[in-house]
Amino acid sequence: MQLAATQNIRPGDWLTMLLGACCVVLLALHLWSGELADKAVIRSGGKIFQTVPLSHNQHIEVPGPLGISLIIIENRKARIASDPSPRQYCVRQGWLQQAGEIALCLPNQVSVELVGSQKRYDSLNY
Repeated sequence: MQLAATQNIRPGDWLTMLLGACCVVLLALHLWSGELADKAVIRSGGKIFQTVPLSHNQHIEVPGPLGISLIIIENRKARIASDPSPRQYCVRQGWLQQAGEIALCLPNQVSVELVGSQKRYDSLNY
């Protein structure tokens, strides 16, 4: 039965399927690749603690209710290297490098968000 189904597909059908697959791949690469970030916005207790450029390598200590979180900026990437939070989710997140990426240490109320030239949105609400 499958042999009969493939015999009904003509060369133009194959070409249309190939072009459609190429369009899907190109759109996925274009729309899901984020731009590189320019700055890191560091928040503590819900307020902006510091905004730093990613062009300079540095270590930043950020105070929170549980203690000090250490943020490392290196080679245009940022990460939370240590945090006093119990589960260490923000530390395990690793290096952030694209605009829109964020690491949150909720128990210590510290976050790092990378921003680029344009604000990116996951979704828009009306």
